[in-house]
Amino acid sequence: MKKSNSDRTSQLRQRRDAPLETRTDLSRSATKEISGAMNAVLADVFALYLKTKNFHWHMSGPHFRDYHLLLDEQAEQLFAMTDPMAERVRKIGGLTLRSIGQIAREQRVLDNDAEYVEPRDMLAELAEDNETLAARLREAHNVCDEHRDVASASLIEVWIDETERRSWFLFEATRRRD
Repeated sequence: MKKSNSDRTSQLRQRRDAPLETRTDLSRSATKEISGAMNAVLADVFALYLKTKNFHWHMSGPHFRDYHLLLDEQAEQLFAMTDPMAERVRKIGGLTLRSIGQIAREQRVLDNDAEYVEPRDMLAELAEDNETLAARLREAHNVCDEHRDVASASLIEVWIDETERRSWFLFEATRRRD
């Protein structure tokens, strides 16, 4: 038996009006706290990604090629974190970032809009930002631990390691011979 147009319209309206709900065994407060922590980190990751690309695009000097490639590799790694992070928030029933405006409101990584930044200063600033990101990832890990969200905590552990590696490479690239 065929459905009438009004039946189809009614079904579409019900789907459209239904809130985004994902089943999880986590409490509502756990979902809210974990999602909040993860979204704050996600905003920072997007901001750090763009800052890293900014410095990649505006790199100059005798180490141009090495630094340019290093920052491109690091930007790719940062961008690769974003989808699993946002999807994890959705898997536990939370809502995630929706716009550049929301990222701008939630990010804690400071932008650098300077027309020119010395290459060594770029690397030092990114090293500091990555160190701060590692600390914020640890804070998010603590929230996940409090609520026994081992899956989110496990992902965060990998991201901490990757972030510490980026910090290390950037630090070593800024060391002077003396």
